[in-house]
Amino acid sequence: MSLSGVLADFRQDPAFMRCVTAWERIPARSAHVAPWPAALDPRLIATARERGIKQPYTHQVQAIEAALAGQHVVLSTSTASGKTLAYNLPILHTLLNDADTCALYLFPTKALAHDQIANLKLQAASCKAQVAVRPYDGDTPSSQRPAIRREARLLITNPDMLHIGILPHHTRWARFFGNLRYVVLDELHTYRGIFGGHVANVLRRLRRVCRFYGSDPCFICTSATIANPRELAERLIEAPVTLVDDDGSPQGDKHFILYNPPLVDRQLGIRRSSTLAAKEIAIHFLHAGVQTITFARARLTTELLLGYLRDAVAAEGRDPQAIQGYRGGYLSSERRTIERGLREGRVRGVVATNALELGIDIGQLSACVMTGYPGTIASAWQQAGRAGRRVGTSVAVLVASALPLDQYLISHPRYFFGQPVERALLDPDNLAVLTNHLACAAFELPFETGERFGSVDDADALLDVLSEEGVLHRSNGRYTWIGEGYPAGRLSLRTGIPDNVVIQEMSDSVPSEWPFQKVNSAPRVIGQMDRPSAPVLLHAGAVYLHGGATYVVESLNWEDGLACVRAAELDYYTRASSTTDVRVLEEYLPSHGAEGTEKQGNAARGYGKVLVTTRATGYRKIKRYTHETLAWAPIDLPEQELRTIGYWLTLSEEITARLQKAGVLPPPTDYGPDWPAQRGAARARDGYVCRQCGAPEREGRQHDVHHITPFRAFGYVPGVNNFYRLANRLENLITLCAACHRRAERTRGARGPLSGLAYLLRNLAPLHLMCDPGDLGSAVQSRAPETGLPTITLYDCAPGGAGLSARIYELHDELLLAALDVARRCPCADGCPGCVGPTGDVGTGAKALTRQLLETIVEK
Repeated sequence: MSLSGVLADFRQDPAFMRCVTAWERIPARSAHVAPWPAALDPRLIATARERGIKQPYTHQVQAIEAALAGQHVVLSTSTASGKTLAYNLPILHTLLNDADTCALYLFPTKALAHDQIANLKLQAASCKAQVAVRPYDGDTPSSQRPAIRREARLLITNPDMLHIGILPHHTRWARFFGNLRYVVLDELHTYRGIFGGHVANVLRRLRRVCRFYGSDPCFICTSATIANPRELAERLIEAPVTLVDDDGSPQGDKHFILYNPPLVDRQLGIRRSSTLAAKEIAIHFLHAGVQTITFARARLTTELLLGYLRDAVAAEGRDPQAIQGYRGGYLSSERRTIERGLREGRVRGVVATNALELGIDIGQLSACVMTGYPGTIASAWQQAGRAGRRVGTSVAVLVASALPLDQYLISHPRYFFGQPVERALLDPDNLAVLTNHLACAAFELPFETGERFGSVDDADALLDVLSEEGVLHRSNGRYTWIGEGYPAGRLSLRTGIPDNVVIQEMSDSVPSEWPFQKVNSAPRVIGQMDRPSAPVLLHAGAVYLHGGATYVVESLNWEDGLACVRAAELDYYTRASSTTDVRVLEEYLPSHGAEGTEKQGNAARGYGKVLVTTRATGYRKIKRYTHETLAWAPIDLPEQELRTIGYWLTLSEEITARLQKAGVLPPPTDYGPDWPAQRGAARARDGYVCRQCGAPEREGRQHDVHHITPFRAFGYVPGVNNFYRLANRLENLITLCAACHRRAERTRGARGPLSGLAYLLRNLAPLHLMCDPGDLGSAVQSRAPETGLPTITLYDCAPGGAGLSARIYELHDELLLAALDVARRCPCADGCPGCVGPTGDVGTGAKALTRQLLETIVEK
């Protein structure tokens, strides 16, 4: 059956169509081509024609001509529009006609870099040109590195390797930097937020080293799915950039379907699993022979879907190894084999995290299934673009999860289809980021007094601070590095914890999994995982899924970073739960010089060191397919601590009491005189286990008892009526563990105006800070442990902080006024992602209550 046949079946299936909230068809467009640029080397034109490219697209011609003219270029067109050819041709032209010229290709991931090498080598060989194309990254053997430094003319690497392995040792690359003519920045939209700020400073260091050796390279950038490609490119390279965005590539018919799984428990608002719904939709495509990619937001979901799809394919008598997984943690050799299998058509389906969202060549896929909203509209379109990369009909299906944001988007399709993609934001002058890179730059080359660093005018002031710290020495108008070691080695561009946990299989044989054969083997490494994720995914007893194979974690040696697993055939998987707490460690001095939190009107603001503590508490064994909870067990691992910088907003005692009286903030709830007895009776009736997941009560922590119909709905007034008796009837009570209780309250929307304000502040702050929303975390406490008062905390997600919270402290008044303006102006009735959050997340009436809360805080 063709893809069109599958889509026709879907349209005729009433059960499927009842769940479809939108079905958009994006019509095909024809190609717009132009003659080859007259200045381009004829050998390259001949080679392109041999590959079937008779004429280039219009945007390719514009980009080639701009690059050959020495202009900085950013090319922003759709997925599979030929952006690679647009930068390869002018660079190869220059390398063919100047035997000394060099070029540097920077890709955000090693996978993207390796994807380009074979293509470049083939193009160079077709022109009978001696162009040394060389990769240089963490996987490059030490024995090969000296030859690469001597010979490379086209160097392929990533920003991390440029930062830590090339720039600090630039004297070994003198030939390369002295002849560097072009720098390619691929997938520009990934360089945003904290990571983007780091990369911008790495580029400052790169251009500084190039100037030292007498070169001034031209930058060619490519991007997709962002609203501000020229602004982002100019922010990164700090120079005017020519934008090419008139897409001349053809596009086949594309169908985009928004699918909302049906409700299975209306009382608790529980929907059918998005994982199972995505599995069924993907099976329809695979059964018809349609090559399909299925995206999942988490590693566990990826492996679950992989197992489900393999089971379904095997049940039809087909090879289950034609379905593969793809995510971080797989060995690079596994990923390369899977990519090749997709291009060659041997792999008919792949289940991936966003590791395949970027432009790795995986061939002609026709269907994309997204298991949950990927977080941004830009990412959703990027993932959808992985299907239909060449001419022909394609389809993308977004299967909504039960999360509030998913539910808002799925029920308001115009918000999804009508919004422009988000803007990529970064701030290269963030003080914490900038100071670290100034130290790296000083190690590479001494600074002269008054020397600029990119667009930074007052570099001397920061260099003086580094001198006072003893890492620089100022003498005769020059700052020279005198610190120990080299600073780049201690600075991560990703600002995450670089430490990983190695996953080692303990068995006498390797399980048979395509494309590897079963062989006798000693213990072997099958993958790795970042340490913060290990407590919930690699705890003892966890089911670890890798490449469709199932393993049980026998032990996790936390100190050594080693997880030992053993292959097992199981009909269940595991899911862990965790808790997060924020505590103030140290308050910094406010602007007026008095120590402590600064009071302003009806609220107080403060910032300083905070401790964000996350602890894995326990895990459930969940039966595959039915998702029934089979058992529960505790997790005994150390808490994960993030010491960072946070900003907090605390309401005063007087205003808290006033807002409670006015009904804006909920007062302490009086559940009536029979509550202790009824609560105990409900727990006893339910056997002291969670009715949702089956977890038993733990020592020192009783389960919660949840009102199925909210207590406040009964209108109990102490001393006036006895409606508490109706509210506290056993049939209205259910025992839930803390995690399930939070989910039930979230489904009900019981978060209120504090959460609405936190949502506003967290989403508005990046617009002022020029950071990625993921660079900030937030916490809402109805009674903070330090004060006992309602408190909202925003904190940097980077260890040690990245200067964001300090800036929020300075922007306190501006942010509150901006939040109030949004709450007043937003045309929605009762909350949406554009203001206080979706109604289902913050609760009915939350928009009006949040506006009242803001008006009270900002009033003088």
